[in-house]
Amino acid sequence: MRDSQSVTVLRLGHRPGRDERITTHVGLTARALGADRVVLAGAASSRADTVVDITDRFGGPFDVETTDEPKRRIRDFAGTVVHLTMYGEPIQDVEGDIRAAHDAEPLLVVVGAEKVPFEVYERADYNVGVTNQPHSEIASLAVFLDRLYGGAELDRDWQDPDQVVVPMETGKKVIDPEDADDGT
Repeated sequence: MRDSQSVTVLRLGHRPGRDERITTHVGLTARALGADRVVLAGAASSRADTVVDITDRFGGPFDVETTDEPKRRIRDFAGTVVHLTMYGEPIQDVEGDIRAAHDAEPLLVVVGAEKVPFEVYERADYNVGVTNQPHSEIASLAVFLDRLYGGAELDRDWQDPDQVVVPMETGKKVIDPEDADDGT
């Protein structure tokens, strides 16, 4: 991937019983598509163990943090804050500016669940809409990270995996990384 500053994804909000898989998938998408860490706020912190488990099994680096003060985390962030919202500016209009900001300083990417407080919109350096239609926050995060990294995140090397997925046209194969080294 490009040599640039860190990317932290903050999952803001979590509706227990409704968002269990969504919050987990926000963390997994952040990990798989190039973010350096995910911060899960409040009730969302219950999903941290799953994301840590996947990172342990399939490699890192990737950090999982929790916070009870997500607004403070946004307010005090020393870098560029990007809020993904369908009400934001079209990503195609601001992606170049965001890439330039990312080259200079860390990014905090805020992904909401329930109604996002207006102060998040005010604090964000960029309110970004992947589309201005209702859609999934997972899809929004995936498209955003792909645009940020220009596809380079898809070729990322993973450190210290316990398991490696072998790409195949048909079927599924997961092996021990030592077996991957001997060409098995």
